[in-house]
Amino acid sequence: MKDQRKVLFLIFVAALGYFVDIYDLVLFGVVKTESLAHILPNASDIERAVQGKFLFNVQMFGMLIGGLLWGILGDKKGRLKVLFGSILLYSLANVANAFVVDIPSYVVIRLLAGIGLAGELGAGITLISELMPKETRGYGTMIVVTFGALGAVAASLVGAKGQAVGVFIETMSGWKPANWQVVYLIGGAMGLVLLLLRVGALESGFFKKMNEVKDMEKGNFKLILFKKDNLIKYLHCISIGIPIWYTVGLLVMNSADNFGPWLGVYDISNGKAVMYCYLGLSAGDLLAGFLSQWWKSRKKVVGLYLWFSLAMTLFFLVFMHNQNINAETYYVLCFLLGAGTGYWAIFVTIAAEQFGTNIRSTAANTIPNFVRGSVNVVVFLFGLLLSLQFNEGWSALIVGILFIGLALFSLSRLNETFSKDLDYFEVS
Repeated sequence: MKDQRKVLFLIFVAALGYFVDIYDLVLFGVVKTESLAHILPNASDIERAVQGKFLFNVQMFGMLIGGLLWGILGDKKGRLKVLFGSILLYSLANVANAFVVDIPSYVVIRLLAGIGLAGELGAGITLISELMPKETRGYGTMIVVTFGALGAVAASLVGAKGQAVGVFIETMSGWKPANWQVVYLIGGAMGLVLLLLRVGALESGFFKKMNEVKDMEKGNFKLILFKKDNLIKYLHCISIGIPIWYTVGLLVMNSADNFGPWLGVYDISNGKAVMYCYLGLSAGDLLAGFLSQWWKSRKKVVGLYLWFSLAMTLFFLVFMHNQNINAETYYVLCFLLGAGTGYWAIFVTIAAEQFGTNIRSTAANTIPNFVRGSVNVVVFLFGLLLSLQFNEGWSALIVGILFIGLALFSLSRLNETFSKDLDYFEVS
């Protein structure tokens, strides 16, 4: 009973950690324009846009580095240390971000924030998968991601209303922060407060058992790269996650510049579009978790969501084109697109369940971050098709069909992992 309470407490901490994680991941997009206008007051809108895209790419590169770093450390030093180490790093980066005065410092801090952001989800999912009974661990990961996704909603709301907190800070200290600085400070403060909850959190019994085995290869990425079966599973896991960031990173995050105008709506806010998308993702994850437990299958649920995502992509890009919709209808479409990506929790759980204890953290941390990094490939292909004189709708549709089709193929090649016993090791 005592350990059961500790597992529930760990789920609570991991959910809050992922909430702050997603808050930070999204908030840069929310305050990018305002912060760059403050740092580069004499630059043109085009110059600021270029800097904004560069900073976003730096953050995503940091997540790729962090995925490898935290994943290997999780297998070598423990899942719990990675969970709280990553929270500490991105929280401190958030606080520091409120005080940047030039682009070089902004670049360094977004890189560090990206590295920090890469570790929390994989460590949390690995811990929960190893601590909960194999028949019910899907509920634990469902709670973490469902609640965590609401961090994007918080980022959008705080980004719009954060000045109220700024007034409080000014009253208490005499310093008057800008709205974008308040948003970063709130993110950092949430993470640091969360660290105070770490007392009594439970380390994985599987990890402790592994440490008793002599000469065990822990966190060795070669066991993935140079072992054919593992490499194939690894690539298939990445593939089934890419449609999520195709939807979020291309269709939704480019609403104001590309897809709002494509549907004839010109008063769209990217921050609001992302908020509605993540509300849909959160609702979708909640439903997916229950469906997975009911059907006793991860694969069936992911397949259902991929087909729904394909249908919604067609509806969004083709059938709604030139339909004279308003902004409210557009945000409803963003919600539905987000709901189609609501298999994120199951996707990360599948990644954790595919591999042995000695490389499970490595896989569970790197796979989601390679998926997040795939947004650069998605956007590149979209831009390439635009340069070939395809219009925005057809360019996005072709890219979507490509990656959703690839995900469906990869899903068919993976083994079902529901109720799989995770107490085993990978050997060379």
